[in-house]
Amino acid sequence: MPSAFSPVRTVLFRLHWALGLTAGLVLALVGATGALMSYEEAITAFANRDRVEIAAPERAPLAPSVLAARIEAQRPGQRVAALTLLGETGGSTVPSAVARFARARGGERPPSVYVDPTDGTVLGPVRLEGFFGTVRALHRWLLLPGEGKGWGRTLTGAGALALLAFLGSGLYLRWPGRHGWRVWLRPNLARPGRARWWSLHAVAGTWLLPVYAVTALSGLWWSYDGYRAGATWLLTGQAPKERSEARPAHRVSEDRNPDGVPAVDAAWADFSATRTSALATLTLPGPEAAAIRIRWHAPNAILRNEATYDARTGVPLSDQRATDTSLGQRIADNMLEVHRGRFFGAPAALLFCLAALALPGFFATGLTLYALRRRAGRRRAPGRAPRPAEASAGG
Repeated sequence: MPSAFSPVRTVLFRLHWALGLTAGLVLALVGATGALMSYEEAITAFANRDRVEIAAPERAPLAPSVLAARIEAQRPGQRVAALTLLGETGGSTVPSAVARFARARGGERPPSVYVDPTDGTVLGPVRLEGFFGTVRALHRWLLLPGEGKGWGRTLTGAGALALLAFLGSGLYLRWPGRHGWRVWLRPNLARPGRARWWSLHAVAGTWLLPVYAVTALSGLWWSYDGYRAGATWLLTGQAPKERSEARPAHRVSEDRNPDGVPAVDAAWADFSATRTSALATLTLPGPEAAAIRIRWHAPNAILRNEATYDARTGVPLSDQRATDTSLGQRIADNMLEVHRGRFFGAPAALLFCLAALALPGFFATGLTLYALRRRAGRRRAPGRAPRPAEASAGG
């Protein structure tokens, strides 16, 4: 049982508040932006509710190559890189398609647009896409220059490591046996001054410790390549797959199979005939993809599946379904959903969102505790021993 005033406890206590005054601000920003991104799809759909569905026409959806060509005709100089196609919703409406354009050389990616899948008419840009792009950049690399290759990515990774240090040191600082289960799990807001803030800070941290552990360990996936490689090997027993070399840019209708059908259309026809999807993102051949890749979600499913096809013939190359893989492979393939909590179900996703929202609160309560402790230290007479309540609240 660690002593309340042991050297180890003193070191961990100083480490805890030192990290709180530095990395705590980064974690507060990451938490607030992460909570907002937890329901990005729902917020975006609501903001674009007049475009996400159209009146059900009697026309059949266009083939992907034709749809992409019609979109590009309305957006001169822009190349469609991917199409997101939703499953049938039934009723008097059909879901719109979403077209994402390739990034201009040396420039930014043009805004994505909603499209009528039956005639290729562009319905308008995706509202809030730019806003969430800024939120995502703040979350991932703090809006610092260099984006994913700059210092911002390293700093947010250091913030995740700091969160793990918070969890370990905070748990140790709470460990003395004089704390019963009620002190551990129920905040005592009736206590005066610093003790009340300590109770709120410590009890909330205890309840949310498993959530923050998963969040930090999964967040490191995008911060350090070495960590990602090691985690991938632990989860799957294999090294991360290297990205295939890109082929020269060309229009999606150039490559045709022996029957004269564009390869992308043949791939989509095979996919549609053999799978039922609620959402599918079709990556078209070009400088960013060597093969035709279709990432899709089955109805009422969170986990992602992926199918790939030969970019010249449309012949199937691979078919990876989440239900056929090991637990470790499913985690590696869906690390974003693990990070957001959706991997564990809708209630867990809400809990992860609330935990992210609580991070600014931890920074605020920790800063309050630090300020109150400093003020109490200035008021304390030289040589005066701390009262028991003060010693307990100091943790």
